[in-house]
Amino acid sequence: MEIIINNEKKIFSEPSLTILELLSCCHVESPEAVSLQLNDKFVPRIGFDLTRVRDGDRVDFLYFVGGGRR
Repeated sequence: MEIIINNEKKIFSEPSLTILELLSCCHVESPEAVSLQLNDKFVPRIGFDLTRVRDGDRVDFLYFVGGGRR
């Protein structure tokens, strides 16, 4: 399966993966802090274990970091 993750082409031997499996395969640090878009639509965290990524999909991992000026 070939998918685009954060604008980079990635190839996986599996024909599809759940989002949780994809996060693990990509060694994402702090997956609980990641939001995800699949084909430009946000996937609710509750759906990470059920939603499947398939050949040709586009995935964006979005990291929200707090901070600011004092």
